[in-house]
Amino acid sequence: MTDIRIGQGLDVHAFGAGDHVMLGGVRIPHTQGVQAHSDGDVVLHALCDAMLGALALGDIGRHFPPSDPRWKDADSRVFLRHCQALLSERGWRVGNCDITVICEAPKVGPHALAMREVIAAELGIALDAVSIKATTSERLGFTGRGEGIAAQAVCLLVRA
Repeated sequence: MTDIRIGQGLDVHAFGAGDHVMLGGVRIPHTQGVQAHSDGDVVLHALCDAMLGALALGDIGRHFPPSDPRWKDADSRVFLRHCQALLSERGWRVGNCDITVICEAPKVGPHALAMREVIAAELGIALDAVSIKATTSERLGFTGRGEGIAAQAVCLLVRA
């Protein structure tokens, strides 16, 4: 039996009406919101998918289906706590995670530390075990045209 597992996740949401986006549990002012059933936090959704994927537990939609009205406008930290509990029940914990946000706007850099702090606190891991980066897509594709936002995450699980 191995003592590590690796998972990766990806999430995207189209921009829509609103005045902010949620990224990594942090409310970031923006000229638009996102179209989503929950709060549409692509950072936490991608991280949840990475955590679930590392243990072959499906994806976030399986655990929190958008067809379920309980998750309407839900705080994505609830999803992260659920995934953390699933890991813990099975004897695993997040060793580290690395998340990249893909968008032209909003600017992620000024909020990266706050996002790292939220994630580290929720997962009970050191701040230096959480990486948040951002990139543009050089004005290519839906993120480049400013139509939406994406995030991808990878996480390493270790035996608790």
